[in-house]
Amino acid sequence: MVDIVPERPNVAIIPTTPCDGDTHPLLTMPSDALDDIELRHVQLSVSNSRSLSEDGSTGSKETVDTQHGPITVAVTGDTSKPVILTYHDLGLNHVTNFQAFFLYPEMRNILNNFCIVHVNAPGQEEGAPTLPEGYVYPTMEELSETITCVKNHFHLRTFIGFGVGLGANILARYATKYPCDVDALVLVNCSSTQAGWIEWGYQKLNIRHLRSGTMTTGTVDYLLWHHFGKREECNQDLVTVYRQHFEKALNATNLGLLVDSYIRRTDLGIVRELDPNKKKDVRMIRCQVLNITANHSPHIEDTVTFNGRLDPTLATWMKIQDCGLVIDEAPGKVVEAFRLFLQGQGYVVPQWVTGAIRSCYRQRRCTIAALAPDKHLLLQSMDLQHA
Repeated sequence: MVDIVPERPNVAIIPTTPCDGDTHPLLTMPSDALDDIELRHVQLSVSNSRSLSEDGSTGSKETVDTQHGPITVAVTGDTSKPVILTYHDLGLNHVTNFQAFFLYPEMRNILNNFCIVHVNAPGQEEGAPTLPEGYVYPTMEELSETITCVKNHFHLRTFIGFGVGLGANILARYATKYPCDVDALVLVNCSSTQAGWIEWGYQKLNIRHLRSGTMTTGTVDYLLWHHFGKREECNQDLVTVYRQHFEKALNATNLGLLVDSYIRRTDLGIVRELDPNKKKDVRMIRCQVLNITANHSPHIEDTVTFNGRLDPTLATWMKIQDCGLVIDEAPGKVVEAFRLFLQGQGYVVPQWVTGAIRSCYRQRRCTIAALAPDKHLLLQSMDLQHA
């Protein structure tokens, strides 16, 4: 009896390892050959969880004596280079407001040619002790005068001001009084008017709690509104980080004193004068101004009002979409605007690191083209990945 064996269908056998079937020529090359196509000059950055803690990247800190007490100033770079002087917003300091922004890769590339001077309002630096009982906190005008002390302490001739919120108002005041000291201003969410009744009422309630050393939920919510505006449309992870910072890391008493000064601010008193013969006699900002806000920010109208009081030949108003806390949520757009703004002032800004990445990619592409027999397929794949 003969056993009938069923005919075996034709089945394609798929290689499961590089040794099965045909091996791509690149995979059989010695490691020495592969060394030529490595991206040697590309620095990889690992994404870390967002933190508002100081990491030392903002430079060395010094205490500068002023007529209103000592303040903490951090300096990065050589003060003989062009200087960018920053001033922070409410509830923040030079670390929490600017550290992440200045660590942004494209921003670091720009800052190689500048010295950065970060100014903190009295009692707002990280780990600041509670200001003594009876301390009279400086007004907004007096806070702007402390910049003169910083300028003299570090022997700065002129600087580019970069301020956010409260800091933007302070730098605008300084530029109005000392126009020869300021080369240009980058101001985020700058208000040029007195506090309105709603702002005054909310902040007065917050100040009552803050002066007792208590950070209430209402105060935290107000600070989040001040920075983010429409929180439900902003980056929720970032909102959570800032909420935790406001709840746990602030000196409430010191913040209450600063908030009180801010709501008592006077009008900047600047006007838009278009007659060249009258400009020299009016109070106005006489340097180039990049006036930035975000479409979720609660301060859009303030920036529009401020822009209407600036010389149109010197001012640029910019609203960035899909964010509230603009330098944290859209740093790339702010950096690009800042770079172009600096170039407009005559500063030579190096090309971005992306240019170096493209250069390495082109070099790698040429090396593979010379080594791989099936180079047209491999190069087509690479071009799709980098399109």
